[in-house]
Amino acid sequence: MDIQDLKLTDYTYDLPDERIAKFPLEKRDESKLQVYQQGKIRHTVFHKINEYLPENTLLVFNNTKVIPARIHFQKSTGAVIQIFLLHPVAPTSVINLAMEVNNTCVWECMIGNRKRWKKEDILSKILTISGEEVEVKASIFDFESNQVQLSWQVISENVGNFTPKFIDIIQALGEIPLPPYLNREAEEADYETYQTVYSEKKGAVAAPTAGLHFTDEVLESLSNQGIKEEFITLHVGAGTFQPIKVENIVEHRMHNEQIVFTKKNIEVLLENIGNTIPVGTTSMRALESLYWYGVKLIKDFSSTFFIEKLDPYQSPAESLPSTELALKTILAKMEATGENEITGETEIFIFPGYQFKICKGIITNYHQPESTLILLIAALIGEDWRKVYAEAMVNDYRFLSYGDSSLLLP
Repeated sequence: MDIQDLKLTDYTYDLPDERIAKFPLEKRDESKLQVYQQGKIRHTVFHKINEYLPENTLLVFNNTKVIPARIHFQKSTGAVIQIFLLHPVAPTSVINLAMEVNNTCVWECMIGNRKRWKKEDILSKILTISGEEVEVKASIFDFESNQVQLSWQVISENVGNFTPKFIDIIQALGEIPLPPYLNREAEEADYETYQTVYSEKKGAVAAPTAGLHFTDEVLESLSNQGIKEEFITLHVGAGTFQPIKVENIVEHRMHNEQIVFTKKNIEVLLENIGNTIPVGTTSMRALESLYWYGVKLIKDFSSTFFIEKLDPYQSPAESLPSTELALKTILAKMEATGENEITGETEIFIFPGYQFKICKGIITNYHQPESTLILLIAALIGEDWRKVYAEAMVNDYRFLSYGDSSLLLP
């Protein structure tokens, strides 16, 4: 397939608003599960997924944790400015380190009501954290690139050694950023239900929603059956909701997201080549990006871990190294540098014509029409994506982040 021939209108379907799940089910693992296996479809419930996973499966989960990334300040005039945190810029661009910063930081943001925020305006708010009063200030650091500086200090008297970190500030100040298509404000329950039960690494602004169906009971049943599990990190960005607005899909500007792999992750993947199934599109994007990082290292051992959106389409398939060689090369680089963990960024764009290198299937929700995620599903199961979505419609499945699930095994 010539990637220039891909047209957006070939990847749409009718999604009535009433089919979008605005709230989660009371019990996560009672969501519906559609199983697609080599063209055949079955319907079941999620807590029975262990009955449908192939023997020797390695499930790869994204353990990112959603942060309260939506922050509001009110000007003295009454105008409300909304700041949506996207990526840390300074003093570090590494998200897990940015959470631990004291006193001040700079983030790239989306700014709501931006025209009301003048360059010279300093916004402020007083919070109570651990019983102490903390003043938080926001100012425009770089107007052109939407960079906002946030600074904070304890203003209580006799405070001693109490120094809040950035994660303390946003947990006290921010709101969970629900997807825009839910069209509602976050409620107290969302702070729990919009996190996976295994979330750990703080830094996402959207949940890896395929993981929302898992409960401790489901994880235990999978373990008892001998299904292996591994946890990686991709900090999901707001770009995951960004619609494609160009008819020629290849021209879509992909968002980049930060990914973290440990040495153990890569060793386990090496032991399970051919059996790896990601939980969600974020895990899939991270895993496939890892292969392409290995390809870059084979060409140039000093390469940085950044995967551009069209990197996978630049070389003929017959010239590409094996998955085993790519992963072993990454391990060799880590051993040479003494690293036990690597952090990179990816804007990989997976669409029809892509050849999967690590992933042999996926557990995933139902995605928006004309989205990058529909394209990813079409890359995995071809035109049968239409059959899967039609089956979901006919059988009253719930769609999008809080909706039902599918296990796709091409």
